[in-house]
Amino acid sequence: MEKLHPLCFPLLEAPDEKKSVKTLYIDADEDHVSLQHLEKKGDVKISNSNTFMPKLVYIYEGIDADYDRHELINAKYFGGGYQGPEGTDRLWKEVFDYIANAYDEDSIEHIYVNGDGADWIKYGAKVHSKAKFVLDKYHMHKYIAAATSHLMDSASDARSEIWHAINKKNKKLAEKTFDEIIELTEAESKQKAVEASKKYILGHWSAIMTGVRNRKDNIHCSAEGHISHIFSDRLSSRPLGWSVIGADKMAQLRVYKRNGRSMLELVRYQKMQLPMAAGAEALELSAANILSSERKNKRELGELADILVYSIPYPQIKKIASLKNHIWGL
Repeated sequence: MEKLHPLCFPLLEAPDEKKSVKTLYIDADEDHVSLQHLEKKGDVKISNSNTFMPKLVYIYEGIDADYDRHELINAKYFGGGYQGPEGTDRLWKEVFDYIANAYDEDSIEHIYVNGDGADWIKYGAKVHSKAKFVLDKYHMHKYIAAATSHLMDSASDARSEIWHAINKKNKKLAEKTFDEIIELTEAESKQKAVEASKKYILGHWSAIMTGVRNRKDNIHCSAEGHISHIFSDRLSSRPLGWSVIGADKMAQLRVYKRNGRSMLELVRYQKMQLPMAAGAEALELSAANILSSERKNKRELGELADILVYSIPYPQIKKIASLKNHIWGL
């Protein structure tokens, strides 16, 4: 905790040369992490107030299907706490600033923002003029299954009717199918489930149609799996209790590592931030410039660049030599 809480993380740097692509994909989702406390121990009284939801956003250029398991092409990850409207603004600014610095925006024709329909995800699709929100198929399947699972032998037929309406881009037919399912449903609790599914599917109809009309762009969303591997595996899959700052920093650390960034550089970055935070105006180089210099050294020196160099005082050398002489009987 003492090492985690004070961590500062450098922004993800774009490559030196901009790439030209026609389509970019952005998947987004959040985890649900249990908190021990908000500001101090004992201040969590209401069950629904002890949940922290770190956000995850990642950009990629498509899916490489040559592997046994599909792999995202040139994926870059962003995430952490980013709570509230200000946090959401900051997160999407980082994402689209990276796109502006890493890609030739004139060559981009479409940016598909995929997610479950949360307001903060849909907000991201409004930040860029070429971005469009697409409802991910995982949640479509989930809600359609919830609306039909109680129909027993007729469930498969009912699902087919809903998917037929979606593929035909016929909203009225989809609404009619949901209404027919409600009429066939006797239990009040099941009726409410069907009503919720109907509201969800019809409420996101425009986002669903964006995916249907642009099938040629092979739009998929793997956000649920990424949340599981990047966040939940460390933060929420076991009954752990976090503080707000601890969960936020761990989420950022997991994202930092997922991007394949150097832990040694992260340690060095902390040392750079200390004098900067203290207001040392004498520093002429920014942390980003220093890290860039470190990477240049690594290209020239290879693995030797990561060897730590120590300066040992002469009295300490005498003690080490004496200890070795004692151990080896010299």
